[in-house]
Amino acid sequence: MTNFSRRLLLGSIAATPLAMPGIIRAQSTSKPVRIGLLSDMSGPYRDVGGPGNHVATELAIEDVGGSVLGRPIEILQADDQNKPDVAASLAREWVDQGVDVLADGAASSSGLAVQQISREKQRIYLVTGPASSDFTGKQCSPYSVQFSYDTYALAHGTGSALTKAGGKTWFFITADYAFGYALERDTIAAVEAADGKVLGKVRAPLATPDFSSFLIQARSSGAQVIGFANAGTDLQNCLKQAAEFGMGSGGVKEATLLMQISDVNSLGQKTCEGLIYTDSFYWDMTDKTRAWSKRWAAKMDGMVPGLLHAGSYCAAYHWLKAVKAAGTTDADAVMAKMKATPVNDFYNTNVEVREDGRVMHVMYLWQVKPASQSKYKYDFCKLVSTIPPAEAWRPLSEGGCPFIKA
Repeated sequence: MTNFSRRLLLGSIAATPLAMPGIIRAQSTSKPVRIGLLSDMSGPYRDVGGPGNHVATELAIEDVGGSVLGRPIEILQADDQNKPDVAASLAREWVDQGVDVLADGAASSSGLAVQQISREKQRIYLVTGPASSDFTGKQCSPYSVQFSYDTYALAHGTGSALTKAGGKTWFFITADYAFGYALERDTIAAVEAADGKVLGKVRAPLATPDFSSFLIQARSSGAQVIGFANAGTDLQNCLKQAAEFGMGSGGVKEATLLMQISDVNSLGQKTCEGLIYTDSFYWDMTDKTRAWSKRWAAKMDGMVPGLLHAGSYCAAYHWLKAVKAAGTTDADAVMAKMKATPVNDFYNTNVEVREDGRVMHVMYLWQVKPASQSKYKYDFCKLVSTIPPAEAWRPLSEGGCPFIKA
């Protein structure tokens, strides 16, 4: 068995029981179009991405009719373990084996490694899991499109709102890898632009179980806001342990710079009550988002989807429509169609794909409401404000993308 086969087998095992239903074929003997998902299947980002991204991609395939260019469509999914070397190796092998498009990526560090392979191999990469704004900045690629969110939008939504609301001094607990660095950097810029000040910061390794020493440092700093520049189970552990320490009892605010609905569900609405976060999707926004979420939930034991699941659908659906319009899977032709065609799906209407690969979603500021105000299951959040694209995303002129002409 080759290394490629072993890794694909491991990825398939990690995705069980969802891997097999992901192969959706029309009645055709043609070579399948293959979508390769490099995901976190066993780590801190499994719940916000992982198997749920597979299901979201399945729904996109269903909505284009199960085939494209007269060819069946197949999903491959493997666990990149949030490790750049593993992600790069899998991406390289998959492209060499004929995978037509790469997607997801999970952690920013592993996603940046995938983007490098995508650039070298001239194969499109649909960035849906990684959040670093460097994907459309200094490390941008003409073969990548970043969906869902990025650290600039998250920072300028939540960071600016809390600073303007009186949280003028900050201390950061930051995930010690590319995503955390970018989120911390972009939030500091937003805080300082709103006349705030950073009193200190500490770095915590990915998948740290005990944040007590970091929380003690944060409390000792005297900061009015603790910025959690992490996500997934790391964020959940931070919030649980902060509650045990009574961090909020002294009026200290907690800035959840990347929180998703799965975090609220895991921690409980009471624990998360009052927390503010920035997102471009919420399952209960409209009739269309509720209908799509119901389809997704039917394959995911009744849970509701989060942003990365919606983003995975959006990316796959937009790519497949571009393939159909271009009449080919050739990366250059398809990318030209993707950037020339507005994004339209169940939660986006005529959304621009900018020249640097940034999908210019509308962003929203959400607040977790008291459980007493919830009317039904998963009724967790209320809308605080709508952030138009021109305010949400970093200006093209400030990104430093090397292939964009000044």
